Amino acid sequence: MVAAARAAMVGRSQAIEVLAAAMAVGGSVLLEGPPGTGKTTLLRALAEGAGIGLVVVEGNAELSPGRLVGYHDPSRILAEGYQDDAFVPGPLLEAMVGGHLLYIEELNRVPEETLNVLLGALSERRLHVARYGEVVAAPTFRMAAAMNPFDAVGTGRITPALYDRTCRVALGYQDEAEEIAVVSMRSPAPDPLVRAAVRAVRATRCHPDLRQGASVRGAIDLVRLAEALSELRRGGEASSPGTVTPLERWVADGADAALAALSGRVVRREACSRSVEEIVDEIWRAAVAAQGDGPPEKKAEGPAPAPARTIHAADPRRR
Repeated sequence: MVAAARAAMVGRSQAIEVLAAAMAVGGSVLLEGPPGTGKTTLLRALAEGAGIGLVVVEGNAELSPGRLVGYHDPSRILAEGYQDDAFVPGPLLEAMVGGHLLYIEELNRVPEETLNVLLGALSERRLHVARYGEVVAAPTFRMAAAMNPFDAVGTGRITPALYDRTCRVALGYQDEAEEIAVVSMRSPAPDPLVRAAVRAVRATRCHPDLRQGASVRGAIDLVRLAEALSELRRGGEASSPGTVTPLERWVADGADAALAALSGRVVRREACSRSVEEIVDEIWRAAVAAQGDGPPEKKAEGPAPAPARTIHAADPRRR
């Protein structure tokens, strides 16, 4: 599990080891952290390394106990009565019987009555289903859940009883060097462009006019869009070159890409009088100015990015 997770992730050594150890001893885990911190990628890699299947459940207000556990097919009940063949297993029973890893996303959006169903499955590793019987979990059955503790819209409180049955691991945003490594791995591009994109995204998380910043996914999209725009516009200007310098073109392409990639990912504070577009444009130009390396064309022969280093995950505040 550790080898598979390290091959799929940048850094996160502490979280990888703790999660692998928890799963190895039969524990269930709860990952807490903002979006874009690699929770799903990490759990997929751990399940693959353990050689077990992964059953993914999207947590939302529509996830009723029947949808999680399973239900009897009404048409077959009318024709055949309550037979075992008329029962349609839900993801919880599928994971228990098959010995898979049940992964519930956005756990704090799941209704309380559905969360209560999980308590028995986690503590007793068995579940009684009305008119179907008792289901006993396979030895390799595990449960993992993820939640964003900072999102208060449409979320509920996780009961102490559920915390008492899980091992909690907090994942914060990675440091700048690791986020640069992540973007370079997902979107190969000139080093200065990658660094400017990461610096801009990290600036959104502490900007005084923004209540919520962007994750590293914003930097990945920013780099991809900037590269595509530069290629598109360079092809259009090939026959009639203008007076725009390479640096000016890079700044302009990146600014347009930043507006598209970041303006929908950040949340402006209610008291702010400026638009999101103005804030994002300001952040991007500040990131380019702080770079001080010139356009990507001038950086082609420069040093390689600094290697990612392992850090301990920050502990986000619990709601």
